[in-house]
Formats: sequence, structure tokens, C-alpha cells
Amino acid sequence: MENEKVYQMEFAKIYPLLVNKAMKKGRTKEEVDTIICWLTGYDRVELEKLSQGPVLYGEFFQTAPRLNENRLKIKGVVCKVRVEEIEEPLMRTIRCLDKMIDELAKGKAMDQILRA
Repeated sequence: MENEKVYQMEFAKIYPLLVNKAMKKGRTKEEVDTIICWLTGYDRVELEKLSQGPVLYGEFFQTAPRLNENRLKIKGVVCKVRVEEIEEPLMRTIRCLDKMIDELAKGKAMDQILRA
């Protein structure tokens, strides 16, 4: 049931929180956008449109053009849960984004965050 609550949140409300978290630590909106585009396959124009519209968070990921296969390389703890142990694919992808934004806020280099 907790997953459903996350899936039903509006992306337009979550996106500014992700940006603010990064910016408070001296990172940029552009870096957040790069991470989201890398993970989902959306381009910046699509991302900007979706960040203004009524799309739900679950739908944002379910309709992503191309989820990056390297997202499966993302490991670590976010929200007191190990990302690699999350069995539900949609929630795992959502937590991958959370983990990447955490890494950005902690000062990690973009090439490491993007698993280059």
C-alpha cells in the first residue's frame, strides 16, 4: 500500500523537491535534469513539460521512453532500504532516482552518478 501512495503523487510536486535538494548543496537544476533524462530516456523538453503537468509519479516512470539499463548498477541505501534489494521494479527505479539525487547532493561527480 505504501508503494501506491508514492505512485499516486504528482511528478510536478516531486520534481521541485529533487531540484531544491540538489541546489541546497550547491548543485544545479541542469544536473538534476541530466540525471532524470539519463535514467528515464526523456529529453529536456519532455521533462520540462511533464514537470508542469498532472502526470503521476508512477506514470512518469511507467511511460518513460527508455529506462537506462545501467540503473541496475545502482546500489546503496536510500530511505533505510537497500536499492538493490527492492523487488518491485517500479519502486526500485524510483528509489534509483532518489539514490542518484542523494549522491549529487553529497558532491559525487556526475560521471560516477551516471555509472559511466
